[in-house]
Amino acid sequence: MPSIHGRLVRNGEGTPMGQFVPSGKFGRIFPTLQPLIPPLAALEELGRAMKDANPADPKGDNEDIPAGFTYLGQFIDHDITFDTTSIQEVQVDPLALHNFRTPALDLDCVYGRGPGDQPYLYQLPPNDALFLIGTTSANTPGGDPKVQTSLPFDLPRGPQSLAIIGDPRNDENLIVAQLHLAFLRFHNKVVAGLQNGTITPPPSATQSSLFEQARRLVTWHYQWIVVNDFLRKVVDPHVLDHVLERGRAFYLPKGDAFIPVEFSAAAYRLGHSMVREAYDFNEVFTFKPSPRQVVPATLQLLFNFSGRSGVGVPIPSDWIIDWRRFFRFPNDGVTAGLSRRLDPFLAPTLAEIPDHGVLPGVNLPIANLKRGRSLGLPSAQNVARRMRIEPLSPKDIAKGPDGAVAEKHNLHVETPLWYYILKEAEQRGGAKRLGPVGSRILAEVFVGLLELDASSYLASNPQWKPTLPSAKKGDFAMTDLLSFAGDLSPINDPKNVKP
Repeated sequence: MPSIHGRLVRNGEGTPMGQFVPSGKFGRIFPTLQPLIPPLAALEELGRAMKDANPADPKGDNEDIPAGFTYLGQFIDHDITFDTTSIQEVQVDPLALHNFRTPALDLDCVYGRGPGDQPYLYQLPPNDALFLIGTTSANTPGGDPKVQTSLPFDLPRGPQSLAIIGDPRNDENLIVAQLHLAFLRFHNKVVAGLQNGTITPPPSATQSSLFEQARRLVTWHYQWIVVNDFLRKVVDPHVLDHVLERGRAFYLPKGDAFIPVEFSAAAYRLGHSMVREAYDFNEVFTFKPSPRQVVPATLQLLFNFSGRSGVGVPIPSDWIIDWRRFFRFPNDGVTAGLSRRLDPFLAPTLAEIPDHGVLPGVNLPIANLKRGRSLGLPSAQNVARRMRIEPLSPKDIAKGPDGAVAEKHNLHVETPLWYYILKEAEQRGGAKRLGPVGSRILAEVFVGLLELDASSYLASNPQWKPTLPSAKKGDFAMTDLLSFAGDLSPINDPKNVKP
């Protein structure tokens, strides 16, 4: 829960803003930079130009980042931010926005306030160190009737079919819901390992309860994944190493951490560009040839199979995810699907999100651009210059059909930060990772959140290395977490298939 203490928000040079605000707020890294307030009509035209015209073209895939990292990024976002304010066309003071998540990589989206305060997330005593796990329902009509039903591979749900979890947003699409489930299962496996002696408690928690020992191990391994697996894929690794070794230069809170709007409303919205229009979800729901193939796992279907849609829950057994198709597991004979390139183009379903019960109909690029305007984000060029980074030239920004629209409205000279981050990734990151401005913002904020959290491994034990049995030579990746949790492809497991 947010602290009752306040903090004095400062800018990157350490100059006080002169405003004392409570913890749990958003803030700015560059509060002295002037906001960019383009005409709304210009943003609307630019947003409409950010639709991917060829969403199935493999040339638009990012060979360096498997598809699962798109949704790991969304899961991480839900762990550190929860802004309940609506998108507005008038300016909003970010210091007046409340962040209903703790600005820390502490998995409060999974653990909530723990079994003492939120016992409905956990099993009954004496097993209250374990999470509840939900079960699947009957298979999809026309799907694979041979998959057993009532398998333990859904989120726990109440009588209205809504998930009983620490953050309801993790039940908005099926992939992130299955990822949340993977963390529940991972925690339960760690608890079992502590009980049977195959896992050693962390030194900092040897006198703690079984639940707290497991929570510390799970959280530290997750934090390691964020820095050394997720970040190293989406940012320039040289920038990340520079921040880790030489320290932060711009994100410098004095006191409690906060979430900068330059991060939440711009740089960390990179994931919207990574989303595919359809996924190779498992052998039944895929766009790849398969004896069990029924239909592709379209983005629209993945929204439908969620508690927030009120349609496909509890999930049918044949919709259990095959993680081998989302992350690269060594020597498993299955090719992981890819995310889309980091560029200014979004999948058509995101460019025109229909009203499907989860969100009202909205053009996501336009919504993002308007959000940046309402929060008074500075131009990307001013941010780059403040960071002593040479900005993209107007000529570079004007490239492509999107760039032509930017040039038409003079946005190639003073550019909205979110759009620029994607354009910079395309121009300077080879469309495979973020460029220098985006990389620096992400690296500083994520490292800062860990360094400002006294309970994180980076703050309390910076020499710590992953210790779980699936860790490899002191490293730990998302594939290791999923392997330890087990059941990578349940619908291919003979015990889950009827003869």
